[in-house]
Amino acid sequence: MPSAILGKKLGMTQIFEEGGRVTPVTVIAAGPCVITQLKTIDRDGYSAAQIGFGEVKEHRLNSPQKGHFAAHGVKPLRVLREISIDEGETLAEGFEFKADIFSVGDKVAVTGISKGKGFAGVVKRYRWHGHNATHGASTSHRKPASSGATDAARTFKGQGKPGHMGDVQVTQQGLRVARIDTDKNLLLVRGAVPGANGGLVLIKKFNR
Repeated sequence: MPSAILGKKLGMTQIFEEGGRVTPVTVIAAGPCVITQLKTIDRDGYSAAQIGFGEVKEHRLNSPQKGHFAAHGVKPLRVLREISIDEGETLAEGFEFKADIFSVGDKVAVTGISKGKGFAGVVKRYRWHGHNATHGASTSHRKPASSGATDAARTFKGQGKPGHMGDVQVTQQGLRVARIDTDKNLLLVRGAVPGANGGLVLIKKFNR
């Protein structure tokens, strides 16, 4: 079975576990996904599986996309991603899989695009504490102040500056699968995962 699946983040809720403990979970519509292409070392130089997720109308695809799906004998899908294949694992193009590739208690890593926050200063962007706010000790308060050494005539790489915050790829590792609804194809993961509701996420088995 594949070790990863694409899905859509639906939002957060809470569940009651044994003993009445309340646990916050993220609900993910995981799959169904289809293997659209298999990469091989002989032909492509590496081994991987290309998976597709989400329905799309054929008229929204360009000619190369239509040809790709037709060449591999699969229906058009909205999103394509590559996942690694475990050594000795045999998969076939056109194979469909759902949330039941995971089990309750499995450790997973979830990758998504974080929420965009727009332009932000260093206090919000890097959680710097800022300057003193009282007794006339400072007139800058939330400014970054010095950029580093005074004799280098440049700002060193990695120095925190105001700028665009969020809207980047983030991976949250070590989350646990709390429940699986095979009828509705839902995956309930303990804790929060990156991204806004409705965003695309990649859920992979995490073996560390």
